[in-house]
Amino acid sequence: MDLVLPCLDEAAALAWLLPRVPPGLHVIVVDNGSTDDTAAVARELGARVVREDRRGFGAACHAGLLAATADVVAFMDADGSLDPRQLHRVLDPLLEGADLVLGRRRPTSGAAWPWHLRVANKVLVRRLEDRTGVRLGDLGPMRAARRAALLELDLHDRRSGYPLEMVVRAADDGWRITEVEVDYGLRTGRSKVTGTPLGVIRAVRDMSAVLAS
Repeated sequence: MDLVLPCLDEAAALAWLLPRVPPGLHVIVVDNGSTDDTAAVARELGARVVREDRRGFGAACHAGLLAATADVVAFMDADGSLDPRQLHRVLDPLLEGADLVLGRRRPTSGAAWPWHLRVANKVLVRRLEDRTGVRLGDLGPMRAARRAALLELDLHDRRSGYPLEMVVRAADDGWRITEVEVDYGLRTGRSKVTGTPLGVIRAVRDMSAVLAS
């Protein structure tokens, strides 16, 4: 099984995260233009490093998917907010018959998931349900699916809408989608996507475009 970690300046978080990856998972760190030691730290701790010069969360995720070779591929934010020791929670249901498993975030503190981000997430999952009929509690930054099936979805978004597009297209294709709870803690450093009001606006705009397409 392969684990894809999209990264932009996540050296500090990787130093904590990579030693916690369970045995049997091959880690692919996608460096999306980092200016810190992300690539060096990843290599030193045994990960394969793939460079993706096109900036964007979706671009990094898809580069990792293309680089993966295992039948099963997991994705996870590499900012230290999620514990890779809980990856079995999304992998086990997949091996038992699900097609896409999402990790529903359970905050370990109020500061881990600020109210404005929770509201934005709630709005998006409601719109997702209106669009697809799939009822979820979260868009699941920890997730797993089978590589060949993901490639057949032919995902196009290369920005913040990539995770949502994956769910929308999977639902349209009749996938068995389920979610499980995973702990969600404070990230290391500030988010490049939602760490500023402008970042939140861009992310919501990208996802709204996916739902409208």
